[in-house]
Amino acid sequence: MAKKNTTLTLQADFYDALGDLETEKGIKREVFIDALEDALTSAYKKQYGVAKQIKIILTPESKTFKIYTCQRVVEQVEDRETEISLEDARLIDKKYKVGDDIYGTVDAAEFGRIVAQMAKQIVTQKLRAVESELAYSELSEKEEELVTCVVHRIDGKNVCVEIQKMEAVLYPKDQLPGDKFRVGDKIKVFVRGIKSGQHGPQVLVTRTAPGFIKRLFELEVPEISSGVVSIKGIVREAGLRTKMAVYASDSGVDAVGACVGNRGSRVNSIISEVGGEKIDIIPWHEDPLEFIARALLPAKVVMVEAKEDEHAAKVVVMDDQLSLAIGREGVNARLAAKLTGWKIDIKPYSTMEKEVKAATERAEQMGSDNFDVFEEDLGELD
Repeated sequence: MAKKNTTLTLQADFYDALGDLETEKGIKREVFIDALEDALTSAYKKQYGVAKQIKIILTPESKTFKIYTCQRVVEQVEDRETEISLEDARLIDKKYKVGDDIYGTVDAAEFGRIVAQMAKQIVTQKLRAVESELAYSELSEKEEELVTCVVHRIDGKNVCVEIQKMEAVLYPKDQLPGDKFRVGDKIKVFVRGIKSGQHGPQVLVTRTAPGFIKRLFELEVPEISSGVVSIKGIVREAGLRTKMAVYASDSGVDAVGACVGNRGSRVNSIISEVGGEKIDIIPWHEDPLEFIARALLPAKVVMVEAKEDEHAAKVVVMDDQLSLAIGREGVNARLAAKLTGWKIDIKPYSTMEKEVKAATERAEQMGSDNFDVFEEDLGELD
C-alpha cells in the first residue's frame, strides 16, 4: 500500500504575503491561519461527509504545512466536530484519557487543491475585513468632523465618495442645491455618523448639517481653533441661510470681525464653499432680550418684550424692516427662534402703535388708573 502524503506545499508568495501583512499592517499570521482552519473544517465535511475540526501545522522554513483532523476526548460528546467519546478514543489507542487531543492526518493529494483555493480566498477576505476594521477605527475618531474625500462614482443623484478606502454615499438630501460634482473631484464633507451595516461599517456624510459650517469656520478662523473665539450656537437651513452666534473670551478681540476677516475674506471663503448661502454672524449676549434682537439681524429691532414663563417674545420692528426680519418664506425668523430657543412674534411698528393707541383710548374711556403705563409704552416706541 502506498504511503499517504500528509505534507502540503503552498506557493512561496502565500508565506511572503503573510509576512508582509504582519510587517506592514500589523496583522498576525495566526489571524489568517485560524480563518483557514475554520474554512477547511467546513470543506472537510463537504469532501468526506464527516464533520471534524481541522488543525494546520505550519513549517515556514520549508514553506510547507500539514493538515490534521483534531478531536478532544470527552466523557459526554456535545459537538461531534470537535469531540470524541472516551470509549471511541480507546478503540484507537487504550492510552487515551479525557482531555487528550487526537490528531488524524489528511491526505494532501486529495485535499491539496481545496487548500490552495481556500488559502488565497481566505487571505483576501481577511485582508479586506481587517482593512475595513482599521479604517472604521480611524474614521470613528472623525465622527462629527470635516474630511476631504474624492468622488469616485456617481450613481444617479447619489454621489459615492471614498474616505480612507471606505465608500460613503452623499445622498441628495445631504447635498446643497448648487452642488455639482464630477468623478475625481476633491470635496469636503461632514461625517455625521458611522454605523455597522450588513456589509461592514457605513459612513454617513453630509454637506447640509450645521456642523459642516461650524467646522469650516474652525478651519478658516485661527481665533476659533485657538479658543479665543467660541461658537455659542449655530442653526441652518442649508442652501438658504445660516445663523451663528459667537463670543470672544478676550475683550480686546472682536468675535464677529475675526470670523468675517479682512474685507470679508474668511466668511466669503466659506460662503463660496456652500454655494452662496447667506451667513449671519451674530455677537452672542447673555441677556435674552438683547440676544433675540441681535438674532434677527440683518433687521433692526425697535423693542423686545418677553414673557419668561412662556419663553416667548414679542418683537417690534419698523415697517420697512418687517420683510427683512421675517425673511424669505420666514427663514430669518425661524432661525432666530431656533438660535435663541425663544418663540418670537414679530410686529411692525405701525401695528404696535395702533394697538397702544386703541388701548390708551379704552383706558381713557374707563378712567383707568393704568393710563400712565400706556404712556410709558408709547414713550418706549418713540
